[in-house]
Amino acid sequence: MAEYPINKGVGRQVEIQGLTAQYLLLFAGGLGGAFLLFVVLYMAGVPQFACLLVALGAATLVVWSTFTLSRRYGPHGLMKRLSARRHPRRIIHRRAVQRLLKTAKP
Repeated sequence: MAEYPINKGVGRQVEIQGLTAQYLLLFAGGLGGAFLLFVVLYMAGVPQFACLLVALGAATLVVWSTFTLSRRYGPHGLMKRLSARRHPRRIIHRRAVQRLLKTAKP
C-alpha cells in the first residue's frame, strides 16, 4: 500500500506560476473583465476581428501588469502600498501660531 504525503503546504501561501496572494484575484478578475468586454462588444455589433483585437490587448495588458506588480511588490507589498496612501503625510495643526507660542500663566 502506497503512502501519500498530505497537508504538505499547510500555512504557506498559494502560488501559481509565480503569482501569490492578492495578485491571483487581480489576474482572474482582469481576465474575466477582458472576456466580458469581448462579449459586450460582440453583442453591440462590433466586427468580430475588432472585438478579438481589443479583448486580446486588454488580456495582454492585464497579464503583463499583474506579473509586474507581483515582481515589484511581492506578496504583501501591494497592500502596504495601498495602505500608505491612506496614511497622512503630515499632521495639520489648525491653531493660530500666536496661541502656540504663548506661554502658559502659572
